Amino acid sequence: MSADDRCYLDTSALAKWYLNEPGSEAFVSYLQEIDVAIVSRLVAAELRSLLARRRRMGEISQELESVIFATFQDDIATASLQLYPIVESLFDEAINLITRYPEHPLRTLDALHLAAARHHEIPVIATADTVLADTAETMGLTVRRF
Repeated sequence: MSADDRCYLDTSALAKWYLNEPGSEAFVSYLQEIDVAIVSRLVAAELRSLLARRRRMGEISQELESVIFATFQDDIATASLQLYPIVESLFDEAINLITRYPEHPLRTLDALHLAAARHHEIPVIATADTVLADTAETMGLTVRRF
């Protein structure tokens, strides 16, 4: 099993699977190469928010918003995406990461993504977020940028 067989997908990367945006082609190719694509409950909430924002901005219709989120839920139900929990201890770990890496302006949810990847011992993280990616590399994780 190679390092890329298990990968944590943050919302900025996973959105490229469901929406046609810059980096989508590269992400789709990468996603098709890995064995286990992992998301957390945090990704579910963030994806729902992202889709609602895109609808409010007029970028997608309400129907497409519903279809995309239903597809995401189906991907979890069929285990195309493995859904990992956000346990309470991850909040303390996120606080520690923000404190430990002051040179990286980590936002709360990004720190939770990194805490989840570390907690579940997932060695690779896929993201389109530069701050999250830079911090993950500092932490010793392998990063796939999209």
